[in-house]
Amino acid sequence: MTTGRFAPSPTGILHLGNLRTALASWLSARAARGRWLVRLEDVDGPRCRRELGEAQLRDLAALGLVSDAPVVWQSERGATYRAALETLHAAGRLYPCACTRKDLQLLASAPHAEDGLRPYPGRCRDRAWEGFDRALRLRLPEGPLAWEDRVLGAQTDDPAVFTGDPLLFRRDGCFAYHLAVVVDDGAQGVTEVVRGADLRPVTATQVRLQEALGLPRPAYGHLGLVAAPDGGRLGKRAGALGVAALMAGGVAVPEILGWLGWSLGCLARPEPCRAEDLVDAFAWDRAPAGEVRVPAAWT
Repeated sequence: MTTGRFAPSPTGILHLGNLRTALASWLSARAARGRWLVRLEDVDGPRCRRELGEAQLRDLAALGLVSDAPVVWQSERGATYRAALETLHAAGRLYPCACTRKDLQLLASAPHAEDGLRPYPGRCRDRAWEGFDRALRLRLPEGPLAWEDRVLGAQTDDPAVFTGDPLLFRRDGCFAYHLAVVVDDGAQGVTEVVRGADLRPVTATQVRLQEALGLPRPAYGHLGLVAAPDGGRLGKRAGALGVAALMAGGVAVPEILGWLGWSLGCLARPEPCRAEDLVDAFAWDRAPAGEVRVPAAWT
């Protein structure tokens, strides 16, 4: 059975790009008569706020997108992530990292980013084990990995180019994104991951971590991003493109859904509808891989 999920971080309001991803994931699961789950990825304590997560759930519900199981908050799952780290350590796949942010900026030269930094160059790979209270990285196997994307088709990526050995546990005591997302997808039985094309480069890294933990590989679909009317990133202006702000500006929920459905290839033109009206028209071969821009009248 298909199990999809939508897993935002509660660091701000869901904008139209986030909502489009949520709708695509929901539609894919519903079209396959499967399950759809919501997970709040709030492991980054200083940036995540409970009230923002609750607001995100309300916005999803306003569109008719409600989780088929109780919502999971990652901040409540530390023991599960710790157990995964212990499994990786027993298999000889973890090593401590003493590099600072400045060290990484000086050491690496490739142009892709990991958590806002460059790919990790492996400086601490030979460092002796120092316990679980240190920053910890996964020792990745060398070489590229091939995988199939439901939107982009056949892909081949080398994790060394994009992330290097990924950080799984931070020196401030927080479990890192890659560990939490892979462990929870496995624990929740997720078979399909739908997200924005900006996360496509980390897919191979996450698949390697799935392999290291003995977890199945879900299917992936990476959608083209939603941009501002001028083609720029939504960025900090995204708050003006959330459900509540749009409704306050006179844009009704059926209009939002109609535009989102049109942008996913479900409608010939934007027209008011309900989420359930789009299910039968959803197909991955209709989902555009390119950028779509927000209506100028909505900004």
